[in-house]
Amino acid sequence: MGRKNRRESGAGGDPEIIYDDGPVGELVYWRDPKKSGVVFGSIFVVLLALTLLSLISVVAYTSLAVLSGAFAFRVYKSVLQAVQKTQDGHPFKEYLDLDIAIPSEKAQELSNAIINYFNNAVVQLRRLFLVEDLVDSAKFGVVLYLLTYIGGWFNGLTLLILGFVALFSLPKVYETNKTVIDQYIELINSKISEVNAKVTAAVPFLKKEKAQ
Repeated sequence: MGRKNRRESGAGGDPEIIYDDGPVGELVYWRDPKKSGVVFGSIFVVLLALTLLSLISVVAYTSLAVLSGAFAFRVYKSVLQAVQKTQDGHPFKEYLDLDIAIPSEKAQELSNAIINYFNNAVVQLRRLFLVEDLVDSAKFGVVLYLLTYIGGWFNGLTLLILGFVALFSLPKVYETNKTVIDQYIELINSKISEVNAKVTAAVPFLKKEKAQ
């Protein structure tokens, strides 16, 4: 998920590995519980609201709440300055002066990353749908079949909420129990490799195709 901003010494005196958290990593790993709690709670409430109201209503109500709070705070600070005869200036001056424009280099970097991801996804989907590899396409078919059941149990918004909760919980759980979880993942991967080997050995034309 995120890169961890801490040092770990490798086994046998290996050099230290230095991890550097990005902004998202700081949030999902709960480095600052107060900040992560505010972000998680705010977005979670909006997602829950979307289950009851339309997107336009949620955007309108949320924007109205933010505007009302900012307006009330602005009036309060203005009255307070008038009573105390102080010249503290605009209460939101720090944020008004903040440069929120995305640098052109960053925008170009982001667009290139999105294009590369899209191109790779299209290439993978093409090879799966056109059955370049029978085993991989069969696995893909099983995944699609399972998704038909998942789609019957949950709608898209419910899956989005579950995914969001997982984003803010699983990374921290994994970080706390990394050793145990890695052991289970390694065990599962070995079992999957065994099944793949048995299937390939049982179906002769798969074996020939792999050899080619």
